[in-house]
Amino acid sequence: MSLNSEAAETIGLQALGWLASNEELLPVFLGASGASVSDLKSQAGDPAFLASILDFVTMDDAWVVAFCDSAGLDYAHPMAARQALPGGAQVNWT
Repeated sequence: MSLNSEAAETIGLQALGWLASNEELLPVFLGASGASVSDLKSQAGDPAFLASILDFVTMDDAWVVAFCDSAGLDYAHPMAARQALPGGAQVNWT
C-alpha cells in the first residue's frame, strides 16, 4: 500500500488528534519526544512532526489497533503513512 504525502499527512493529523485525546499516552509521548502541548499545536502542519507522531503510535500494536479502530482506518495505514512522510523511506542495505 502506498499513500501520497497529502493522505499521509491527513493520517498523521488524525493520529495527533487521537494521541492528544488519550490521557494515558499523551504524557508518554511528551516525555519521550521532549515536545510540549504547545508544540502539538504549533507543529501540527509539519510533516516531520507528524512522522514522529506516527513513529510513536506504530511502536505498539495495541496503539495501532486503538487508533485505527477510532479513526476507521485499515491497520496498515499508519505505517504506510509513515513511509510517505519525511524519513520514512525503507532503506535497502544490500
